[in-house]
Amino acid sequence: MDKKRSQQKKDHDLTLSDMISDDLMKQLKEKQLELKAKEEQQEKLAEERKRRERKQREKNKSFEELLSDSNLDWREFK
Repeated sequence: MDKKRSQQKKDHDLTLSDMISDDLMKQLKEKQLELKAKEEQQEKLAEERKRRERKQREKNKSFEELLSDSNLDWREFK
């Protein structure tokens, strides 16, 4: 009975990294780094695209839109 419990305890103490080979662990770590770099690159591209769209929208604003966005108040310059 004690042997079964000690064997079960040993089985529970094993982690996933103990069960897989070092080569596979190395491959997984490399893949993780690769995916992280790819995700950062995609975020960078998305931010650049948003910045360009914002700039284009600002460029295409009408006089009325520019005036309404302005913080200037004509009463101050009277």
